Amino acid sequence: MAIALYIFILLLSFVLLARIVDLFFIASLDRISRDLRLSSDAAGATLMAVGSSAPELFVALFAVLKPGEHQIIGIGSIVGSAIFNLLVIVGAAALVKSTKLNWKPMFRDILFYTLTVTMLVVFIWDGHFTLTESIAFLGLYVVYVVAVVYWRRILPHNDVELGEDVQEAHGEHNKITRPLDQFLCFIFPKAERYYLVFFFSIVLIAALSYVLVEVAVETAHIMNIPEAIIALTVLAVGTSIPDLFSSIIVAKQGRGDMAVSNAIGSNIFDILVGLGLPFLIVMSLSGGTVDAGGDIVTSVLILFGSVVLLIGLLLVRRWKVGKLTGFILVAAYVAYVIYEIMKL
Repeated sequence: MAIALYIFILLLSFVLLARIVDLFFIASLDRISRDLRLSSDAAGATLMAVGSSAPELFVALFAVLKPGEHQIIGIGSIVGSAIFNLLVIVGAAALVKSTKLNWKPMFRDILFYTLTVTMLVVFIWDGHFTLTESIAFLGLYVVYVVAVVYWRRILPHNDVELGEDVQEAHGEHNKITRPLDQFLCFIFPKAERYYLVFFFSIVLIAALSYVLVEVAVETAHIMNIPEAIIALTVLAVGTSIPDLFSSIIVAKQGRGDMAVSNAIGSNIFDILVGLGLPFLIVMSLSGGTVDAGGDIVTSVLILFGSVVLLIGLLLVRRWKVGKLTGFILVAAYVAYVIYEIMKL
C-alpha cells in the first residue's frame, strides 16, 4: 500500500513540475529576459537553461543538503537526465524529422559539452568532489555563457529566437491537462506580474523537488533498490519529460537543430550548475567533500560514451540527423536501462 502511495506522489509531482515549468516559469523568464534586453543566445544559455533544468537543480540541491548521505540521488538524477537528454531527446527529434544541423553553433555546444563531461569523469574518478572542482564547474559555465554571446563573431550564423520558439513548443501541449491548468492559473499571480510569477514558480518547484527527494529515498528503502538506480532512471526521466515533449514538437515544426541544441545546452547547465552550485553550497557550509558511489562512476562513463557516439554519428552523417541516427540513440538508451535493471 505504501509503495503505491509513493508511486502516485512521484507521478503527481512530475505532472505538477511539468505544468508549472511550462505554464509559468518559462513564460516569466521569457518576459524577464526581454526586460533585461538579453540576446536570444544569452537568454537561451542562461534564463531558458534555468527554466528547463530547474527541477534537476533543486533535486540535486535538496539531495546533498539532506542528512544521511543521500547526495547520490542528486548526482544520479543529473547524470541520468544527461543520458536521457542526449540519447532519447536527440534521438526522438531525429526520428520525427530528418534535419541538417547548423554546424557552427552545434560545434560550440558539443565542444563545451565534451569538455564538461570530461571534467565530470576526471572529478568523479576518485569517488568524491572537492570545493575546487565545484568552482571549476561554475567557472566553465561562465566561460560557456560568454562563448555563446560572442560565438557569432567567431563563426557567423543566423540567430534563432529561442524564447519565442520554446514558448510555441510548450504552448502546443499546454492543452493536455486543462482542469489542472485552470487550478494552477487560479492560485498563481496574474501573468502581467511576471516577477511575482517567477518567484512563486521557484517556491513551488523547490517544494516539489524536495518531495521528489524524500519519496525517492523512501521508495528505494521499501523496494530495497539502491538510491542511485532510482535517481538514474525514474527521477531522471520524470524531470526530463517536459523537455522531450517540447523537443518533439519543435522537431515536427522543422526545427530539429533547435531540439538538439536545447538538449545539449540543458545538459551543460545540468552538470556545471546543477552539480557545481549545490556542491559549492554544501561544502561552504560544512566543509569536506561530496562523496559519489561506484554506480554513478559507471553511469558517468556511459554518459561519456554517449557523447562519443553522438559526435561519431554527426561526423559520419555530416551533421545530418535522421531516422537511422534516432534509432541508434534510442536503442542505446534502452540498452542502458536494461543494463541498470540487470544490476538489481
